[in-house]
Amino acid sequence: MAPLPDNDQDRLDQDRWSRRRMLFHAAGGFGGVALAGLLASCSKQQQPAAPKTAATRAPAGPRKPAKNVIFLFMSGGPSHIDTFDPKPILRKYHNKPAPIKMPPVQFNGCSVVMQSPFRFKKHGQCGAEVSEIFSHVAQCVDEMTFIRSMVTDHGEHGTANVFINTGSPFPGRPSMGSWVQYGLGSENENLPGYVVLESGRIPVGGTACFSNAFLPAHTRGTIFHRGQIPLPDLTPRERSAALQRSKLEMIKDLDHQLASRFEQQDAIEAVIRNYETAFGMQTAVPDLMDFREESKATLALYGIDRKETEVFGSRCLIARRLVERGVRFVQLLPPLLPDYDQWDQHEKLKEGHHDNALATDKPIAGLLKDLRSRGLLDETLVLWGGEFGRTCMQHSMPANLRSFNGRGHNPYGYTMWLAGGGVKPGLLYGATDEFGIHAIENKVHVHDLHATILHLLGIDHTKLTFRYGGRDFRLTDVYGHVVHDIVS
Repeated sequence: MAPLPDNDQDRLDQDRWSRRRMLFHAAGGFGGVALAGLLASCSKQQQPAAPKTAATRAPAGPRKPAKNVIFLFMSGGPSHIDTFDPKPILRKYHNKPAPIKMPPVQFNGCSVVMQSPFRFKKHGQCGAEVSEIFSHVAQCVDEMTFIRSMVTDHGEHGTANVFINTGSPFPGRPSMGSWVQYGLGSENENLPGYVVLESGRIPVGGTACFSNAFLPAHTRGTIFHRGQIPLPDLTPRERSAALQRSKLEMIKDLDHQLASRFEQQDAIEAVIRNYETAFGMQTAVPDLMDFREESKATLALYGIDRKETEVFGSRCLIARRLVERGVRFVQLLPPLLPDYDQWDQHEKLKEGHHDNALATDKPIAGLLKDLRSRGLLDETLVLWGGEFGRTCMQHSMPANLRSFNGRGHNPYGYTMWLAGGGVKPGLLYGATDEFGIHAIENKVHVHDLHATILHLLGIDHTKLTFRYGGRDFRLTDVYGHVVHDIVS
């Protein structure tokens, strides 16, 4: 090892060396180590020194932990009793007062029951009952675990959206995707490890749903917008790649000099990594968005050949291409339809849920079938659901009180489903009461869902922590239990 400069020798005499300073001197700068590929390998192993505690593989985890997650986040709150949890008794009480009392929610509406406007039919060997509006997804039920007993703590869109994504109702906590990226790292240096595919609108709660908060900056969700240019500044401004590269090298040299002066260098390291990722994205993203190598059959499978499914179908195909390229966590948002606020139907439930399902049903089924045919479903966990469910009572927004044909919010019992990634196929888990209001069997709280997702990825949720402000934080806070019954 080369002799130390005087100022560093003095520092060595006064205190012990940090891991970061040792790396800096041993390899000509921590940024140099990153550029040589060490950061990439370190991100996969995630073994930072205290005060961080890295993810550890759960000893009781699945035999082959999932590698990736695709979260089909249906913001707005799809009605479970109109999609995957039928309640026949509602026909008996249709347009009559409910014989049970609905607990307080943001929009209680009236106490008159409304039956589902959709027919249900059993599908697959598991016999899962699925609404007619999901005729394509119904073909895949034997791949899925339906959790019909989800519960959340919040019945308002903003807090509920942030809660399902971060485990906290308040902005300022890292999102699930950020925790996964922090714990496992990415397998692609030229793309972000956590990508959000927006289809028309960011959900209520905003970008706090995809925030890295106090986790390293490279774990933040990168939002890809609709269209062929999902991100700004993808085209280099310099006359040549060589000129751009020389500018980047100069910036890194300056960062290295700054890094050598400080003990805590997280922010500087994040800048170095983000510059490198941004440089690689100028080639990787246009290639990702180019469907010319995809067959006509594949495009048709996702519904990209049809106007009503083109938008979400293209997002689902991009999701498959992202996990193929090693992106760890991909989150999709539902399309914003002209006449409906995503899945939030306080009125015109029949029309709104029909059109939202029409836009997403075929693409989702196509995604599951394509992942299976390519051998990717076993290593990719697919999650579908919203921030809460809906009530069985009629409801209408104040502007249209004469038309009570919608449903209010219901955080006390609703449905989400998972597929692939180590979950039991063809499983119906949990139940709500006969009116679909309360989860009454095998309740699964949002914290339990998060713990189970991390478990399926081979991570012990109690050990994936980050020390911030004198406290060890984790996705599940101080709660959460793995739902082993749904793990294969």
